[in-house]
Amino acid sequence: MNGSFSVAGVLVDVHQQTQYPAELVVSAGKIQAIRPFTPQSGQSLPFILPGFIDSHVHIESSMLVPAEFARLAVVHGTVATVSDPHEIANVCGLDGVEFMIENGKTVPFKFNFGAPSCVPATIFETAGAALDAAQVEELLKRPEIRYLSEMMNFPGVLHGDPEVIKKITAALRLGKPVDGHAPGLRGEVAGKYIRPEWLAPQPPKGGLSESSKSEKIFHVSEDQSPPSGGWGAISTDHECFTAAEALDKLRYGMKIIIREGSAAKNFDALIDLLHDWPEQMMFCSDDKHPDSLVLGHINQLCARAVARGVDLYKVLKAACVNPVEHYKLDVGLLRLGDFADFILVKDLKDFEVLTTYINGEVVAENQKSKVKSKQGGVLNRFSCSPKTEEEFKVSYVGGKTIPVIEALDGQLITNRLDLVPKLANGEIISDAENDVLKIVVVNRYQEAPVAKAFIKGFGLKQGALASSVAHDSHNIVAVGVDDESLCRAVNLVIAEQGGLSAVGHGQELVLGLPVAGLMSNGDGYKIADAYTKLDQFTKKELGSTLASPFMTLSFMALLVIPHLKLSDKGLFDGDGFRFVE
Repeated sequence: MNGSFSVAGVLVDVHQQTQYPAELVVSAGKIQAIRPFTPQSGQSLPFILPGFIDSHVHIESSMLVPAEFARLAVVHGTVATVSDPHEIANVCGLDGVEFMIENGKTVPFKFNFGAPSCVPATIFETAGAALDAAQVEELLKRPEIRYLSEMMNFPGVLHGDPEVIKKITAALRLGKPVDGHAPGLRGEVAGKYIRPEWLAPQPPKGGLSESSKSEKIFHVSEDQSPPSGGWGAISTDHECFTAAEALDKLRYGMKIIIREGSAAKNFDALIDLLHDWPEQMMFCSDDKHPDSLVLGHINQLCARAVARGVDLYKVLKAACVNPVEHYKLDVGLLRLGDFADFILVKDLKDFEVLTTYINGEVVAENQKSKVKSKQGGVLNRFSCSPKTEEEFKVSYVGGKTIPVIEALDGQLITNRLDLVPKLANGEIISDAENDVLKIVVVNRYQEAPVAKAFIKGFGLKQGALASSVAHDSHNIVAVGVDDESLCRAVNLVIAEQGGLSAVGHGQELVLGLPVAGLMSNGDGYKIADAYTKLDQFTKKELGSTLASPFMTLSFMALLVIPHLKLSDKGLFDGDGFRFVE
């Protein structure tokens, strides 16, 4: 935007922790002047804040392509995201990452993509693609790739897996931070993940050779205390689900990202840490479905934090400032010469966003997005034929109990239960009365046997639901009360070459996701409406008791989060990192 204009309001200076009436003069997309402003008698001024940033999000989980995600997010004052494209990378590889970058460039929004570090997430599942260390390094060399995405292979970090070492050292050598992913790691083990033992403790005499720079490039003396802001190889974690775990990692210098998404909700457990650690905390959604994105984004977390009694400036540091400084983002922070990325809000309690500016352009105003909806392209990888009901049967082979996944509402972790199975005609079947249902994973990339197990916590009384959004390899995952419903739900997804489905009460609902089986390229608000209908049908008609049944279902195949999950190859013990025998 090349025109010059001015905006008046109460400027909230997060760095100086002050507020005062001011007039911003904007030209060529930047703040050219900040002048004192005297309001007229009785004049009510909006508050001027830096724009909000989602510090860790998988755009794909919104089921919208980047351009449509931006169209919805700007209404809530979000001006930028730190976006890990590993969902589409697991399906389509480098082509998928390129798709996200190019689609994001079509709209006035600041996407900051990372280089996926774990594609596939593990060797215990079938993905559509793989990215080795050389490919990851080439991505990291690109200016639009800001960081190395979440390093989920924490055993690889702890034990010095050669590919893991190459990816992390490439990022550090190129001056780009490394995101972490280590749910449940505590104490010294967490410390060894943050700063692995394979990092050299101090520089060798005479300096570093070129070869040593590429292998062990990050050095601190053994007696150096970890400074605020972090000094290890792994700089952030968004997977903490207790304050004690987060505090352990904070003390090692790690930055903690408080996550509140559609399934994983850790805000209440972690927010009080922001009182004492404002320099080392950020906010994120991680995975957010379109219906909840329509309702709000990071603005909601600001309102909840202030209501909790957290100091306003500490809240805004987490929501606006810390992500820019940590990831070195090209996002303005309301300083002279900065990009004109800011928002006007009605008050500093509810954070109702009146106007959103990005590079001086009005992208949302009065709860209406000004980002144009654009029809995007399609790419996919899907190759499996319709299934038969027979393929979903589970034969009883003896034993008093079977291992059962326990899904926990609002969490990505699961528990393991050992329960007495319900039997009929020599088979183990769903026990809807006790909420023990059959769960299956169907390989979507090639013909293979259906993986089957049992799960508690979904609450379905009849029917089934299925999804090709199944982190991280995105095979088809489904849960249901009978094999006929399971088979039908899975086949509806196969017919769409990806999507979400629910069947029951003689009805069949399906939402097609033609972009990698993860996203729609249609209007974001219409997709949100369609998803809402599917979600409500699953709860009201089928009986699910979960807050977000499809989001929870999508994580039941995510092996890197304990304790018990199901991949297309079988039931997996996330603690021992091995299949259940």
